[in-house]
Amino acid sequence: MVTAVSKAGLLDLRAGDVERCVRCGLCLNACPTFRVLGEEMDSPRGRIYQVELADRGELAIEGDFTLHMDRCLDCRACVSACPSGVPYGAIIERTRVATARPSWLERFLLERVLPYPARVRRAAGLLRFYQRSGLQAVARRSGLLEWMGLAEAEGLSPVIAGGESYDGEVTGPVRARVAFFPGCAQRVLLPELNAATVRVLRRQGCDVTVIEEMGCCGALHVHSGMREFARALARENVVKLEAALASVDAVVVNAAGCGATLKEYADLFEGEPEWEARAQRVARKINDVTEFLDDLGPRTELLGPLPVTATYQDPCHLAHGQGIRNAPRALLATIPSLELREMERSDQCCGSAGTYNLKQPEIARALLADRLNVIAASGAEIVVTANPGCQMQLASALPGRVFHVVELLDASHRARPR
Repeated sequence: MVTAVSKAGLLDLRAGDVERCVRCGLCLNACPTFRVLGEEMDSPRGRIYQVELADRGELAIEGDFTLHMDRCLDCRACVSACPSGVPYGAIIERTRVATARPSWLERFLLERVLPYPARVRRAAGLLRFYQRSGLQAVARRSGLLEWMGLAEAEGLSPVIAGGESYDGEVTGPVRARVAFFPGCAQRVLLPELNAATVRVLRRQGCDVTVIEEMGCCGALHVHSGMREFARALARENVVKLEAALASVDAVVVNAAGCGATLKEYADLFEGEPEWEARAQRVARKINDVTEFLDDLGPRTELLGPLPVTATYQDPCHLAHGQGIRNAPRALLATIPSLELREMERSDQCCGSAGTYNLKQPEIARALLADRLNVIAASGAEIVVTANPGCQMQLASALPGRVFHVVELLDASHRARPR
């Protein structure tokens, strides 16, 4: 890994990263914000040019510069399209250390709630009470949500079914021993997804240990420019993951953004060789759940028929961030009677992108509208993805029709004739 600081050093860039961009423009059509806005400065090439100027002190790190950086989804579609291997994700994330201005609510959630599992569980209980007590209807009618700037976030929140409940037993001989990383946001917003993940792993012969006291991975902090806080979280998580890996073969994650960040922890420890090496060792054992199950080889005799037509939306940080495209499709292909229909540009961002749909709602809605059009064109009855954020974004417009890959595998297990 390159550890030198860029020559000017006004931004926290790695030497050589920006210079790898040859301005060829092959990233333009891949970039969601360029497709929506049509502005060169809102393309990867345009942003890198601005970053280069700002790093040399020739462009103020404020105003329009901050606007164009904030509009980036950090979806990394440009990384997949780039023939020169420009590490755009590292460039934008490091630039945001200087440009990001988290709101009071964002900072409170990222610093005071998500890193602490007990507080996350309490937040889940409060949100469930809010939805079931009638307070939600009152808040929506009163205009209070708009006044507090919470209307967008509240509208994206799914109905909370209850707390996490990890049941199910290992089916057949133990094929692997794994630790499950439960994440933070999905504990509150999609607890049934975590439960389904553990059930599927156990039914496929995995002895599963849930890392109950594992806090936030730091993905949202990295994307928000809170790099120092993300580094502190990473340090704690590396220690916990090392302890878990002493007795298991792998750590399994069901959120693409979490998995990508965990695999890139070493970048947070630049200049700290010992921690960098420890993070790299941990990263080699991190597996997306679709990646892990596909490598393990699903026991198809345990799967029952699901007569439905489905289309698959690639999560950005799975397809572009981790290079995992085939595994989810291969798993869906094992489900009897399920017909998979590919949508156009399936790896185009849906607009979720961590907290992007809350910070840039107009662009996020335009990106979602594009996805809804191609989903409709596919003729599929349901949409499948592999990331909680994408799932909630799509479900806000298609309630009851959006599922995680493991949820369909779980349903297929239950549909098997006994």
